[in-house]
Amino acid sequence: MQALEGLKVLELASFIAGPYCAMTLADQGADVIKIERPGVGDENRTEPPFVNGESAPFMLWNRNKKSVTMNLKDPVQKARFLELVDQADVLIENYRTGAMDRLGLGYADLSKRNPRLIYASISGYGRDGEFATKGGFDLVLQGFTGLMALTGPEDSGPHRMPIPVCDITAGMQLAIGVLTALESRHKTGKGQWVEASLFEAGLSLQLYETAGVFATGQAPERLGQRHRGVAPYQIFATGSDHITIGVAQQNFWLKLLRLLKREDLNDDPRFSNNAERVANIRALVPHLEAELIKHSAEHWLAALEAEGVPCGVIQTTDRALAHPLAKERQMVVPITHPVAGEHQTLGVPIKLSMTPGSVRHHAPLLGEHNDEIDRLWRETCELADADIPG
Repeated sequence: MQALEGLKVLELASFIAGPYCAMTLADQGADVIKIERPGVGDENRTEPPFVNGESAPFMLWNRNKKSVTMNLKDPVQKARFLELVDQADVLIENYRTGAMDRLGLGYADLSKRNPRLIYASISGYGRDGEFATKGGFDLVLQGFTGLMALTGPEDSGPHRMPIPVCDITAGMQLAIGVLTALESRHKTGKGQWVEASLFEAGLSLQLYETAGVFATGQAPERLGQRHRGVAPYQIFATGSDHITIGVAQQNFWLKLLRLLKREDLNDDPRFSNNAERVANIRALVPHLEAELIKHSAEHWLAALEAEGVPCGVIQTTDRALAHPLAKERQMVVPITHPVAGEHQTLGVPIKLSMTPGSVRHHAPLLGEHNDEIDRLWRETCELADADIPG
């Protein structure tokens, strides 16, 4: 038994944000049917690297789904799609604003057919306002929301974060919205329109920054290694590798100074409390690193951990995935694909004790479930006909 078992979801989405939302629901047991264009499918199917010709990125965030190809401009295929809508609980779409309405598949149309339907939309800038019809991509929204201006070394220009942070966050937020609407439907019996955007996702991540803007009216500066509200809280060089040290509490600060044999630094008014350390972090770091480089990263990590001071090794992604904790927490799991064969994929990050999510099925081949869904559709029609008297 899984938490969302029996939930019927239609996904009309490509790239990352919409499919990520659908994957989140599918991992918890929802039955997700991915509607794709005949012969083309989701654009992510063309993204490298490939395993036996299958896109590794596509396979990761489209697991646990079924694929059906449909041309929604074709009247016959559109009619079949509407039959699926009648049975669906959730529809996820990331078409450009207005496109679904022109197809007669907007929220106003589909909610009349199925009042319980939760219609989940994701876009670049939101479904209303002057930017509603603009296409949105993670690269562009990282710049537009201010994230790029915050990222990178202090003395450089703006940097793009190498992860699609707006896409993934918007997908997460849309999934939260869908689950919230489901809870509302339990009380009211009615579905509703749920919306998320890359714009709002990017803004919502900037907690410290927006607090500062609202308090001072000034643009936040690029910090590089510095933290906006805590110090020292950053990467440090040691006698071997770099490590992270996070002094988020005053007692951690005092413990760090004892380990470094630099208790005298606490007598300096520039460093005696957190606010002063934040203001004077550039002056503080050379004092700390002068001691840290005397011993190896392993020495300092052992010493800091023994004192309970937050610290950590800096790993590349491959090392993080190979770490025993990743296996222990089931974040690396095996899966078999009919073309790609045996490979590994990310596990489910949300853990439920009684109804755990899981990776159950490989990402679908394009149109792999056409026959299955067509058969179920015909069986539904036959049952409906049998209920008609005469």
